[in-house]
Amino acid sequence: MAVLTAKPPVRRSLPQGAARRAVGRNLTAYGFLCGALICFAFFSWYPMIREVILSFQENNFVDPAKWVGFDNFRTVIEDPAFRSAWLNTAAFSGLALIVGYAIPFVLAVVLNELKHARAYLRFVVYLPVMLPPAVGVLLFKWFYDPGAGLFNQILDVFGIPPLSWLDSSSTALISLVLVSTWMNLGTGTLIYLAALQSIPGELYESAELDGAGLFKRVWHVTIPQTKLILLVMLLLQVVATMQVFIEPYLLTGGGPENATVTVAYLMYQYAFNFGDFGGGGALGLMLMVVLMVFSTIYLRVSRDNEGAR
Repeated sequence: MAVLTAKPPVRRSLPQGAARRAVGRNLTAYGFLCGALICFAFFSWYPMIREVILSFQENNFVDPAKWVGFDNFRTVIEDPAFRSAWLNTAAFSGLALIVGYAIPFVLAVVLNELKHARAYLRFVVYLPVMLPPAVGVLLFKWFYDPGAGLFNQILDVFGIPPLSWLDSSSTALISLVLVSTWMNLGTGTLIYLAALQSIPGELYESAELDGAGLFKRVWHVTIPQTKLILLVMLLLQVVATMQVFIEPYLLTGGGPENATVTVAYLMYQYAFNFGDFGGGGALGLMLMVVLMVFSTIYLRVSRDNEGAR
């Protein structure tokens, strides 16, 4: 009786040229990966670690640094501007959600319903995003000019007295919200529009056969089908608006009477106006902890969505 023995698998070696190309592709991929990791570590991880260290030091980058424990936190908390900064930041985020969260969704719904000139209107809506932020802010600074500003000229046409948009504590913060909303309008609109275009057309056809108008279709079809992206955009907008800096920096300088001082702007003041990098680091660490909470919620929502798929 013959005994069958298993033959060892034949190992086929790649031709020398193919092996060299495979190694080259892997080295190129690892090179790009290492470059990205180095840039991310240098521009993201290192500043965060450095900020944590600075928050516990007395450091002006001239004299040797001294560890002071929680003194920097006590200093910034006792600052009268600290409470105003957090309240203004929260108010800015809330107003931005009321104004800047709904408008992009409404625009996306309108663009999705249009049959003509949709590509042109998408470009027009996204145009402010392509402008440098400083250019957009300075453009609105002219719009808000109390004398020859565009907004006051429009009010004059309707017989309304001119407003001190940036010089009044009652209108300064909402003025910054309008600037931020205009500059970021295009991104949210295009994201919502992409989500709307992924909704099956049969759902809208069924709603139309049942006699549903535009508002009913939006309420019963559009919003339920896009509730996940609405939640994700809500969290992302909160994270973005709580870091507002360029608008108060260029338009109001935190005034009038600290009405537009935000946490990010106060952090800048401590570090570069007062030379107190420890205090600036303490404020930055507080803000980072708050943003980490919202970022954790965002990651949880995204992970649940991937699991549901």
